Order: sequence, then structure tokens, then C-alpha cells
Amino acid sequence: MGTIEKLGTGIGWRPEIATAVEELPGIDWVEVVAENLCPSHLPDSLLRLRERGVTVVPHGVSLGVGGAERPAADRLAALAERALLLESPLVTEHIAFVRAGGPLTASPGLEAGHLLPVPRTWDALHVLCENVRAAQDALPVPLALENIAALISWPDEELTEGQFLAELVERTGVRLLIDVANLHTNHVNRGEDPAAALDELPVEAIAYVHVAGGVEKDGVWHDTHAHPVTAPVLDVLAQLRDRVDPPGVLLERDDDFPPAAELAGELSAIRETLAAREAVTARGAVTVREAVTARGAVTVRGAVTVGESATAREAAAVEETVTVGESTTARGTAPASTTGPRQRLALAETALLSALVAGTPSPEGFDTRRLGVQSRALAAKRADVVAQVAPELPALLGAGYRTAFLAYAKSRPMSGGYRRDALDFAEQLLRAGLPADAAARRRLALWWQERSAPRRPTRAARFARAARTRFGRAYR
Repeated sequence: MGTIEKLGTGIGWRPEIATAVEELPGIDWVEVVAENLCPSHLPDSLLRLRERGVTVVPHGVSLGVGGAERPAADRLAALAERALLLESPLVTEHIAFVRAGGPLTASPGLEAGHLLPVPRTWDALHVLCENVRAAQDALPVPLALENIAALISWPDEELTEGQFLAELVERTGVRLLIDVANLHTNHVNRGEDPAAALDELPVEAIAYVHVAGGVEKDGVWHDTHAHPVTAPVLDVLAQLRDRVDPPGVLLERDDDFPPAAELAGELSAIRETLAAREAVTARGAVTVREAVTARGAVTVRGAVTVGESATAREAAAVEETVTVGESTTARGTAPASTTGPRQRLALAETALLSALVAGTPSPEGFDTRRLGVQSRALAAKRADVVAQVAPELPALLGAGYRTAFLAYAKSRPMSGGYRRDALDFAEQLLRAGLPADAAARRRLALWWQERSAPRRPTRAARFARAARTRFGRAYR
């Protein structure tokens, strides 16, 4: 695994708070969403931070290493490019799937537009490990993976979250980005004990920690990154500090940005939580796991020692024995089937995502009410992000934008990203003769024509189209 760099205290860099981030005291590093960076034109704020010696870490959100498909070469190349450009000590991503369907299932590809949980099964672990190794081989710096927040639980899971993450580290040597807000979210939404997860984690593999805010509605915790950090999340951070001194801790905020003074206050609360626990370590300093856990194995820099007691997987599975047609489970080796782990995972993830975004029946064993909550949350997020990447659409449609988009989303699952989604939405409106106002419809038609063309129109072409619009000869 190698030495993990000390990062210190950081904050998620976002354009909306760029000035505040530069002025906040005691910021050692920042994290930036990798997909939001244009390598040929880095924001001036990030350049100034780097000149001051502030470390910048790219944080990916679209790789989908928990999906059944192998990581796309172009996405890996983009992550690698940003790591080199920023001279980052590592890059980070999520243990999640973000798309499904495609060749493995002989079905149309579907995009979630969101991080969805992978099943904690041996099949999913086998595929995840293969995908992680491919990512590690393609990246010029170490990779760390984040545990995600979830509204839904997979039925018939075979490992706890802590066991699943520990197994992943053992098999790949990957580092972990532990989000304590996500541990709290999973406590509220799925009844999982954060302390139990922390007990089972290989804490020596933690590269850094996320802290973020959220809100509880109708008994469901929403990990919004748009609310202040709550006391229960700081409590989980304190429990983590009891077990290890994390190399870095970062405050995330993605929306509804408060004044700089409030961000500074949240950073102070994080620092105070860590400092208060520094001398109060219930377990003492932890550099390697102190005892045999439920897995019956101890990891020291990736080396695995098999315990004598029954573990979550049999000793024979230490050297990954899952092959096509086999599935190692907590009860041993299941009978061979006609499909391998990757295809089985593809079918399961596609069935779930299709139920969430295409209205197909809920897969057996899922909580249908909770699936409904997740489905509505995905549609709402789609509407919000499309409004951000294409602000002309809500400007043209006014108060009717959201209703129109949600109606569109029910019949059109996302298949090509948010910008493609915006174009498809606009096209459907035009085909339906909307907006009703003729002038607004002409403006929408021009907007769609310019962006859906194979190549962006020249300045002269755009001027000509604007002139045609002015004299009433544009698309009707």
C-alpha cells in the first residue's frame, strides 16, 4: 500500500465558493470534482491555491467501478490526466455503480446520474476487485475509494459494509476514503451501526475522511451536502478518531452555500472534534487492526493471514477463487451456474436501475416504498442538474420547467449524460409544439439546433440565425 501522505484539513473546492476557500484560514488542501475540470483551462482560483502550496485532489464521480462493465478507458485516461496536471498525490472515486444495461444484458444502456450502492455479495466483490485493479494499472498515482450513502438496501447481502471494504483492501491494496456522513446516513436509512463498520475497517488504509451535512425527512436521511454538519455526523468522526488519526479530513459542500464565516465555523467544529478525541482513545492508537474481527483475518499492508475460526468467507477464498460459473459465499462454494459473476451482477444492477428510472417492476426482495423514494430523488436530481448545465431551459419555460421535465423523465431514462439529457428534453418539447408561446418556442428551437449539430456553429452562422429569428423566419 505504501506510505499515505499527510493532507491535513481541507474543503471541497467549488466555483461558487472559490473566493471564500482562498480566504479561509488553515486550509491545507482542496478536493475538486474531476469531471468539472477542463485541463486546458484550469480555474484561476485553483492555480492560485496551487501556487501557495495547497494540494489539489481530483475526485471522480462517473467512473462506476462498482458496475458490471469494466471501467471505460477514456474515463480512466481523463482521471490520469487531471492527476498529472494537478500534481496530485492520489485520485479518488466511489464504490458505486452509475450505469447499467448494455452488451452484458443485451438491453439499452441506462444512466443513473447518481451513485447507487453495489450489493455486498461475493459476486459484486469479485467484479469490483477486477475493476479496481484495472483502474490502478491505468492511474499514475494511488487510488482511494469512498463508501457511499444509500436510500435502499439490496436483499440477501452476504457481507457487512465493514467486511466488504476490508475484503476489497485485502485483495487490491486500494486505499479508502471514509465518509462519516455516509456512515451516519446508512445508520438512519439501513439500520447499520457506524461503530460496527469502523471496527471491521482496515483503518490503516484510510487516505482521508469526508464530513458533510444532510437532513432527515420522513424517517429518511438525505445526504444533501447542502446543510450544516450535524452533531451525529461529528460523533461518527469522533468514533473514527478513537481508532486512527486520519491523514486528512475534508468538509464537503455542494449546494446552498453559506457565508464564509459559516464554512469556517464548520471547519473549526471538525478540528475541535478531532482534537478533543486525540487524548481520549478508547482503543489506543491503531496502526494495524488490533484483533481478529468477524473476518478472522488481519491485514498488514495487504498481506492476509487466515484465522482458524469460521470467517465471512472460507479460507479457500483468500486467493480469489471466484471464477466464471462459481460463486464463493459465506457458506462455501455455490453450485456452478451458466453465468459468471460479471453477468450476474449486470443483470441484477440493470433490473434495479430500470425499476428506478424506467418504471419497470421492482426486483424481488427490495422495499418498494424505499425504491419509490429513490426513484423520485433521482428524477429530482436530474431536473436540478439539467437546469444547471442548460440554464436556458428553465429560463424559457419559467415555472413550468420542473413539471415538464419530470413528465419527460418518466418516459425517457437518461442514457448519455446530463447535456444529452437537456437536448433530448428540448427536442421532445419541440415535437409536442411546446412552449406554447411562439417566441419562446423559436428561441428553444435555435438553442437546440446550435447544440445538437455535429459541430458547434461558427460565429457567423449564429449571427445569421439570430437575424432570421428577429425577422420571424426561424423554425416554427
